[in-house]
Amino acid sequence: MSPTYSEYLRLEELLKLQTGVEGKTREISNDELHFILVHQNFELWFKLIINELKCARDILSSDFVEEENLPQAVHHMERVIETFKLMSMQWKVMETLEPQDFLNFRDDLGTASGFESFQMREMENLMGQKWVDGKLFGKKLDSKQKSLYDVTCEWLFRTPIQGSILGSDGDESSVNNFIDEYVEAHKKQYPDTNQEVLEFFDVEATTRRRRAGLLFIESYRSLPLLAWPRKLISKLIELEQAMVLWRASHARMVERMIGRRIGTGGSSGVDYLDMTTKFRVFIDLWLVRSILIKKDSLPKLINSEFYEFKGK
Repeated sequence: MSPTYSEYLRLEELLKLQTGVEGKTREISNDELHFILVHQNFELWFKLIINELKCARDILSSDFVEEENLPQAVHHMERVIETFKLMSMQWKVMETLEPQDFLNFRDDLGTASGFESFQMREMENLMGQKWVDGKLFGKKLDSKQKSLYDVTCEWLFRTPIQGSILGSDGDESSVNNFIDEYVEAHKKQYPDTNQEVLEFFDVEATTRRRRAGLLFIESYRSLPLLAWPRKLISKLIELEQAMVLWRASHARMVERMIGRRIGTGGSSGVDYLDMTTKFRVFIDLWLVRSILIKKDSLPKLINSEFYEFKGK
């Protein structure tokens, strides 16, 4: 016998979970019900985001990522992006709670705070957000699993540059020649800001090759073989942007609700939330945009046939 709609979604159980603190004697108010439902919704969306990020990470974690798998990784990130946009709008629902009406039940929260959302911490950790000593509120974060940031860095590090594959004869020379030619081209076009591109490559060898791979994809993005890698990079930027905008919407909602009060978990409240909007995980992906040059000024492309579509 097939399940009913209610049985499939386990609605009877789900709709009994809006009671507030267990053992509470008084009935929750309409405003508190609203508060609970909004935050439970966030946790459900967090669960979806975590699942999608793990799927994207697992695709990119292969030692060799097949080109035909990149669209699926992009698809996972597109779903996360749209979910963050939806969650940003969800704060508008929260804003229908008047500040004084919130104060009527705020004390019942005690020290309960969004700080304690283990899914939020897992989501940040999965993205690649770094915390001091790998700890947050006394809880050790899982360092065994690679983050989306980690596998993206490894994937960029393996980028073929000027047709040269990582580990092949002359690869280091090919990469260095590309960087030198790019620096020279940048100097001619933007002599006043060339220090930025020099600093971009003044790093240890692994980071240098990774950044060169990123710059190569961005610079020659019209090449057929680089179309999906460029799309992936664009979606990673859009993903982080969507997360930042969600954090900003959260901060403004909280400021509207409690002003500059201390948060229930003992944080500085709005000041802390505003600080989180400055967090960036994919720093290089943002930074590379400040050193791009015009297409007609790029170093001459070598082995262009390497980046063309090939029939089987």
